[in-house]
Parts: sequence; structure tokens; C-alpha cells
Amino acid sequence: MSRIAAVRSALPPHRHEQSELAEMTAELCAIPPSRRPLLDRLYANAGVDTRHTVLPLGDYKRLDGLGPTNDLYIEHAMELGEQAVSRALAAAGIKADEVDLLVVTSVTGLAVPSLDARLIPRLGLRRDVKRIPMFGLGCVAGAAGLARIHDYLQAWPTHTAVLLSVELCSLSIPLVDANISDLVVSALFGDGAAAVVVQGDRVAPVSSPRILATRSEVCPDSGDVLGWRLGSEGFRIILTTELAAVVVRHLGLCVRDFLAQHGLSIADVRSWICHPGGPRVIDAVRDALGLDEDSLETARSSLAEVGNLSSVSVLHVLEKTMGRPGPPPAGSPGLLIGLGPGVSIELLLLEW
Repeated sequence: MSRIAAVRSALPPHRHEQSELAEMTAELCAIPPSRRPLLDRLYANAGVDTRHTVLPLGDYKRLDGLGPTNDLYIEHAMELGEQAVSRALAAAGIKADEVDLLVVTSVTGLAVPSLDARLIPRLGLRRDVKRIPMFGLGCVAGAAGLARIHDYLQAWPTHTAVLLSVELCSLSIPLVDANISDLVVSALFGDGAAAVVVQGDRVAPVSSPRILATRSEVCPDSGDVLGWRLGSEGFRIILTTELAAVVVRHLGLCVRDFLAQHGLSIADVRSWICHPGGPRVIDAVRDALGLDEDSLETARSSLAEVGNLSSVSVLHVLEKTMGRPGPPPAGSPGLLIGLGPGVSIELLLLEW
């Protein structure tokens, strides 16, 4: 077993209302007046009230190509990553030199040396800390990184691991020939980071939530439904209308089979920690599992507060779940659900 000692997020200082971001997108993407009603509808229906960006809005018009933009990604990802990890370690009461494994997930920029290597001196980690940089998993990476840490701690039950997810989605805003998918993405995604401290069962406080088991699954024939395409202007989203349908078709069977392996059913789960991909994705999760609306209220409130943070989002929902008044009853099961390109599903069975 492994236990979640602490989760903390870090958000950029620039917080904006959705209507303000719509104005910025219309200007940056040179949206003609004939398309402005479409843009406004997309933003109004995104389920987002506010989002954070790493740059002041006026600076986005000065982004100049893939190289300089990626330099900004490295600079700000390091700052946010350091904040998130430092806060999580402080909340868990763990010193930086006690960390044995650092896993870093991100898909909105590239860094070589990787972010984890760059963070070692800034955080005061040991020089021999084990590192796993993860790239390419997209929105599912927060859940997948947590699952792989759990796997590691089965072999090293006295170790402490940290997962950092950091995504700067605003740096990938489409500035040329924005299509419908680009505009949908511009209405949904925000910037942020989150870190989770996880400990092996032999050293973790018994009051911490336990990770009992994990499951990974890639839905067949769904590789073209969601992803990135790297072009001369940077990353561009691949997003089709099939995503919600894929979730409805595959998630229910995957979850029911996973829970049954552990003697549980959907009715036994007391807390649902789900990636808030967007209103239609949350609706698809609700319908696939037959949940009531209250079960996914934390996911919807996360989306409204900060938007879709890609791999960070499910960890933001986990933080909100662990920090809310009246946490789940001790010993009750919870299920963390990650969704991302593939289309991939990552499940973690928790016990509070």
C-alpha cells in the first residue's frame, strides 16, 4: 500500500474572468465579427468562470515562435513547480532531502535537461534522488503518475515520493487560422501546477488516505480522438466530438470490472475524484457510471474555478476533496479517474 501525505497546487498570479479571456482570444486570433457570436457561445458554455495565466494578457500578443515561447514555458514551469512541491512537502512535514523519487509530468512544453533535473538544486533534493520525467500522456498524466508512484512504493515501502504536474496551456493558444477545436480549447484550459507527496505504508501516517490498487486502460480505436500535433507554430490540439462518446462506451465497463476485482460496486464508492475535462466529459462520466450530479460537484467546481489544467486538474480535484469540511468517512472507498489521449483511462482505488 501507499498513502497520500499531502496535495498542494500553485496557480499563476494573473487571474481572469472568462469574458476577459474571450476578448483576448478574439483579438489574438483576429476573430472576424461574423464568428464572434460563436466564440462567445463557446466561452459561455465551457463551465469555466475564471482561469489563471502565467503572463499578463497583454504579453501574449508578443509571443514570437516556438523557441522563445518554450523558453517562457521552462522559466514559469520551474517557478510554479517549485512552489507546488515546496507547499506539498511543508504540508506533509517532510524535508526535501527525505524525498527518494521525483516524478514530473507535463505536456505543454519541452525541457532538456528535464524539469525534474533542474528542480533538484532549487528544491534542495538529494543528488541521488530517483527521477522519472513523463511526457505525452496529456490530461491523464496526473493520475498515471500517481499510479506509477504507487507501483514503485510497493517495492520500496519505506520511501517517500513526490509527483509534480505542471501545465502552461495558455502558451499554446492558437494565433494563426484558429479552427473550432482551437477555440474550444482556448475556452477551457488554464495554467497551474500541483504536487502530491506519497509515502510507503511503513512510514506514512495511518491517518493519510491509502492507495489500494490501480488500473490502466487504452480504449480501442480511439487514438485519433484527442491529442497534440506539433507544427511550425507550436502545439495544436487534436480534439473531436467523439471524446464524450468514447468515455460513455468504455468507462462504465472499465470501472465496474476494476471495482468488482476488489469486492466493490459503484454504489460502494463514497467519493469520486474525476478529471474535469469539460462539461461534456463530466456529463459522460456521470452517464457512464450512473452517478447523481452531486457525486461530480467537486470536478465541476474545479473546472469553474481554474478551468481544465490538463494533467494538473485531477490533482486539483484531489486537493479540494481532501481539504473540504466533512471529508469522506474513515475507511470508505474513493475512486480517482484520469482521462486523456489514447483515449486512455487511469483508475486509482482509494481508502479514506
